[in-house]
Amino acid sequence: MLRIVLLQLAATVAAGCVAGLIGGVHAFVSAILGGLCCVVPNGLFALRLFIGAQKPGGANPMTFFIGEFMKIALTIAFLGAVATLYRDLNWLALIAAFIVALKSYIILLFRH
Repeated sequence: MLRIVLLQLAATVAAGCVAGLIGGVHAFVSAILGGLCCVVPNGLFALRLFIGAQKPGGANPMTFFIGEFMKIALTIAFLGAVATLYRDLNWLALIAAFIVALKSYIILLFRH
């Protein structure tokens, strides 16, 4: 789980650097924020699953479903907060970095 979250973070930084080179500082910040809207909820979800698995009796299926609901709600809340609070938002950079971070786990599938 940690490897996936770290890979998403690395993909976010890479997407931010590309966006910054193409679109400037505001595109860089927008891309980083877009990627973090995916990475932070996924990291919290992974932490919740890890803690649930360490409890006596193992993981509970409800832990997964509640965690997944919280992840989706946090992602929507973060995207809304970024759209509201960051006035110089570059939507293309934000959405592109979000998608890159969201789909970066595919790299791990082809690694072996």
